Amino acid sequence: MRLPDFEAWAIFAQVVEHRSFSGAADAIGVSKATVSKAITRLEAHLNQSLFHRTSRRLTLTESGKGLAEYAARILGEAQAAEEAARDAATAPTGLVRLTAPMTIGLVQVAPLVAEFLTANPGIEIDLHLTDGKVDIVAEGFDIALRIADLPDSSLRARRIGPISMHIVASPAYLAQHGRPTHPAQLGERPCFAYTNVTGPWRFHGPDGGEAALRPAGPLRANSGDALLPALRAGLGIGVLPDFIVGPDLESGMLEPILTNWSMVPIALHLLTPPSNLRPARVEALIAFLADRLKPLCAES
Repeated sequence: MRLPDFEAWAIFAQVVEHRSFSGAADAIGVSKATVSKAITRLEAHLNQSLFHRTSRRLTLTESGKGLAEYAARILGEAQAAEEAARDAATAPTGLVRLTAPMTIGLVQVAPLVAEFLTANPGIEIDLHLTDGKVDIVAEGFDIALRIADLPDSSLRARRIGPISMHIVASPAYLAQHGRPTHPAQLGERPCFAYTNVTGPWRFHGPDGGEAALRPAGPLRANSGDALLPALRAGLGIGVLPDFIVGPDLESGMLEPILTNWSMVPIALHLLTPPSNLRPARVEALIAFLADRLKPLCAES
């Protein structure tokens, strides 16, 4: 039986992460020629090309895209196995790549990262903030913070707790257009959509009834914060999590509506790649974030 070329698979994962042969070579401390030979060797073994190569650009082929996740998993599990084999008394060290949504990342996660690094000087964190969807395996992240009703996937998920959602509008809007009493009435109103969440708004009523609505209006955005100015200006109705809209509710800039109806709950999760092997530094950050982020969540 011929064993897999684990070195070539690991180098392939590094090329995918760094998007170039030279970037991968610098990251792992080998020559560009060594990287090129490993990729050529792997392509010959697989009998298919992994990259489209031009003088200016390196892009994955369809086969390469399909195999990139396997390569990242092979590299990640090997790194985790080596770390697990070290003396358990040794303080965790190394890099953890973490991605989180923009607002919660700036307001909540960034201060926690500073606290964690103070207590763990041997660990480095690469924090990536985006409201876009991230393929954590293909892009080489160790942990992703997600606020969603998660679909089934191969990723490992640790649920931190539910996130309160509020249906809101400005006092000026409500004074001019009236206060809706049923979610069905929102179909006649301008509603602002958060484009990173697909599907309709779903509501539970006080009598056990349910309602659903696809928001339609003059503004769509991939950031909840970007909806706030239009809401404050009285241009329509929005649904936002407590950590974004809470200050506006406290100040009276916005008011909750349909308070006898509740949104179908979403939750805060920490996602990791599917491997059961995780480096100690990743486990340490997961445990820290899970504990510190619990106060952000509503009571279950």
